[in-house]
Amino acid sequence: MIACVGELERERDGNETEAVLTRQLAPIVKEVGARERLIVAYEPVWAIGTGKTATPAQAEEAHAFIRSILDVPILYGGSVKPDNAGELMSQPDVDGALVGGASLDVDSFVSLCTAAAVVA
Repeated sequence: MIACVGELERERDGNETEAVLTRQLAPIVKEVGARERLIVAYEPVWAIGTGKTATPAQAEEAHAFIRSILDVPILYGGSVKPDNAGELMSQPDVDGALVGGASLDVDSFVSLCTAAAVVA
């Protein structure tokens, strides 16, 4: 199961990211049995389909916070593209990428896979 969490742009701008993530993760934390098959994807709403992407530092900060709550694999999703995938996935707490539109183009997807292989 993949649970997607993330904040709106106004919430990020208002320094509410951790509060939003805490609220979104609360129901998952209560379900102890679900964790063994759980993956969390941090998908900032402001980055989905907008072409905006979290900086590697922003992604790492959010992933580290999520990991402090749940010790599960955490993917980054939100305008992942070949030109930013390697840098995003090289962050210590980013375990991979949840790819949307960039997976629809074969060349783009192959480049993403190559970036992931280099980081691994």
